[in-house]
Amino acid sequence: MTSNYQYPQRKRLRLDGYDYSQNGAYFVTISIQNRICLFGQVIDGVMHLNDAGQMIMKWWAELPNKFPNVEIDTSIVMPNHFHGIVVVHGESDRTTHRSSPTDALPDIMQWFKTMTTNAYIKGVKQNGWESFPGQVWQRGYHDHIIRDDQDMTIRQQYIFDNPARWQNDENYLP
Repeated sequence: MTSNYQYPQRKRLRLDGYDYSQNGAYFVTISIQNRICLFGQVIDGVMHLNDAGQMIMKWWAELPNKFPNVEIDTSIVMPNHFHGIVVVHGESDRTTHRSSPTDALPDIMQWFKTMTTNAYIKGVKQNGWESFPGQVWQRGYHDHIIRDDQDMTIRQQYIFDNPARWQNDENYLP
């Protein structure tokens, strides 16, 4: 017996035809699978990172070391998601580069998610961090191409204000 049920189509996450390795700034958000709060807690509008949250920031700070044509800007680890701004300065020197030749945003984010997942699994085994079902991060991530200085200021302010707005956040689970 066949079913006529049509599964919902996944929304395209990347902008069609856009070269994510070109010069530009990108606001990114990645969320924990099932929105479980693994990285700390917000108390009185201030984010307090636990060891796992500090580990996330450590790997974020490593991005420019892994990808020399990348710089990091404003970021925040929240209890169950992460916001950050990545600035890509075009293609790197392919002869001396230690990573993928194009350093496109998807490559950068995949590396970040892989490194933090591996470190989190190690923390579960060695430090008793809260375990998680399935995967740490949701599939994919959200990105926004920052178009100008005003857009950059808006995204930076959004990141800065995120802990104060936690109880109204779509990721908030009481």
